[in-house]
Amino acid sequence: MKMSRYYILAAIIIALDQWTKWIIDTKMELYESIPVIENFFYITSHRNTGAAWGILPGKMTFFYIITAIVVPGIIYYLQKHARDDKLLAISLSLLLGGAIGNFIDRLFRKEVVDFLDFIIFSYDFPIFNIADSALTIGVILLLIVTFLDERKNRKGSKTS
Repeated sequence: MKMSRYYILAAIIIALDQWTKWIIDTKMELYESIPVIENFFYITSHRNTGAAWGILPGKMTFFYIITAIVVPGIIYYLQKHARDDKLLAISLSLLLGGAIGNFIDRLFRKEVVDFLDFIIFSYDFPIFNIADSALTIGVILLLIVTFLDERKNRKGSKTS
C-alpha cells in the first residue's frame, strides 16, 4: 500500500479534530454541557493547558519540545519500518494525526479544546477530544503490533 494513504489518514484526523474543536470553541460557552445520552455521554466545552487528565498544566514549552521530537520520529518510523506492516503504519498515522492535532491547539490557543465527556459506571472520565482518541487508539495498536512481533520472533527462534 502506498505510504501517502497513511499521511492522508493522519491529515483526516487532524482536520476532523480541528473542525470539531472549532465548533465547540465557537458555538459553546466554556463548561457548557449538552447531554447526548443522559448519565453517560455529554458534549462539554472544556479547556486543558496540560496533557491527558490535566497532568503538567501550563507546561507549553515542554509540550512543544516533546512534539518537535515525537512528530519527526513518527514520520521516520513510518518511512523506514512501516512500509510492509499495515497495522504499524495505521498506528503511527493515528499517533501522528493526534500529536499534530493537539499541537495546533497548544500553538495557537495556548490550551487544548476537549469536549467528549463520558460517565462510565458513575466514574466521570476525563474530558477528551478526537486527537486524544487517535493517540489512545494508536498506542493500543502499537502495543498489539509489538506483542505480535515479539510472538512471531519467539516462534522463529524456537524453529531455528
